[in-house]
Amino acid sequence: MKIVVSIKQAPARDSPLRIDSAGAWIQEDDLSFEINEPDAYALEAGLQLKEKNGGEVIALGAGPERASQTIREALAKGADRAIHIQEENLKALDPLGVARLMAKAIEPEKPDLILTGLQSDDLGYGQTGVILAELLGLPHATIIMQVEAKNGSVLVKRELEDGWFQHVEMPLPALLTIQSGINKLRYATLLGIKQAKNKPLRKVALDEVKAALGENMQKIEKLYIPQKTKKTEMLDGSPGEIAKKLVDKLRNDVRVL
Repeated sequence: MKIVVSIKQAPARDSPLRIDSAGAWIQEDDLSFEINEPDAYALEAGLQLKEKNGGEVIALGAGPERASQTIREALAKGADRAIHIQEENLKALDPLGVARLMAKAIEPEKPDLILTGLQSDDLGYGQTGVILAELLGLPHATIIMQVEAKNGSVLVKRELEDGWFQHVEMPLPALLTIQSGINKLRYATLLGIKQAKNKPLRKVALDEVKAALGENMQKIEKLYIPQKTKKTEMLDGSPGEIAKKLVDKLRNDVRVL
């Protein structure tokens, strides 16, 4: 089974975030970066499928040169080889543009299964995976909590609302977007880190795939920090009347009930 796993490099979750001078993104110069958390779970799912069923796992990443560090981390954890789409200004692309680049790079591989994280920690659109499936003409399923391979198909468990789950059998090739917490993440071993240095990493220059790009359909106009305000309101009446008014405020004004 040939499995392609999408790997995005995102700011570390404990990084201090500051808005840049243009007000359209965050300052990246002093940030540390890591594998996007849902993508890390997608990678682990792919590695476990390979260990049970054989085949290979290919890590696919896009971004500037620093993204190669995250891709090498995927190789150290067990991916067999990798593809790096070199795009210095990835944040300027909308999900459709990113998916078009990925589709162009994936086409020659003809994988049996493509795994992506459910969404990215930095933007959180949750769109790239499903758009990629549409571009490649593949069946897809989202919010996956469990994957099991069969002959020519996969059995998946999808998370729905209110504690409900859906079990679906899908034909291969297919694309799945993986939910965080699907499994326990592994650490890269010292041997894996050494082996990663010699594993194939194919770099795809933007010129090779930019023909797939079209006009952006969406963009970030402005980032800002929400203003914190305080408001004190006294509720009069009997204890029962006050409780009723409080519940009404929480339900209709604050919307936490």
